[in-house]
Order: sequence, then C-alpha cells, then structure tokens
Amino acid sequence: QVQLVESGGGLVQPGGSLRLSCVASGIIFSNYTMNWYRQTPGKQRELVATASPLGTTHFADSIKGRFTISRDNAKNTVFLQMNSLKPEDTAVYYCNARLKSRYYWGQGTQVTVSS
Repeated sequence: QVQLVESGGGLVQPGGSLRLSCVASGIIFSNYTMNWYRQTPGKQRELVATASPLGTTHFADSIKGRFTISRDNAKNTVFLQMNSLKPEDTAVYYCNARLKSRYYWGQGTQVTVSS
C-alpha cells in the first residue's frame, strides 16, 4: 500500500519560513519524480516544485528564489523549504509521487501565512 504523509504545515507570519516534509512508503522512492502542489478553495491544484529521481529541480515562477525542494532517497523523504512567505502562499500543500502513468498523493498539509 502506497502512503505519502506530509507534515510541517502551520501558521506563520509574512516573511517567515516553514519546512514541509513528505515521507513515502510502498514505492521505490528513488525511481519517482517527487512534486509539491498547492491548492486554494475554488482554484485548480498548482504545481509548485519538482525533484526528479536524479535531483533535477523545477519551480513555479511564483515561488522561484523563495522555495527549495530537496529529497533524501535513503529516507524516502522529500522536503519543501519555504522562505519569505507571503499571504498568497496560503494553501493546502500536497506531496505527489509520479512514475510514468502512476500518480500518488498525500493527504495535504495546511499552510497559512498571516499576521
């Protein structure tokens, strides 16, 4: 059974930082492209950051220079380091594992940026 479990969300003031973690089980983690998405009510889920199996990364324009994605294949974990957070970063953040036609999702973790 595949499980992706996110953690690290919460309430933070504008300009602050958070680090999200996603631990995967039930997959050969090192074979999968790992992604972070986010979603706000009434909007489509948005791809935020990607880390390929070899560690190549891509970022949405809206978060470039502020967020970093990294992965630890030995621990089956992907991280999203979020700095200089803005109120518009408020969303539910989802971890996603993708290999060809296979997609798996975590349950999501809420990030709220507010003073």
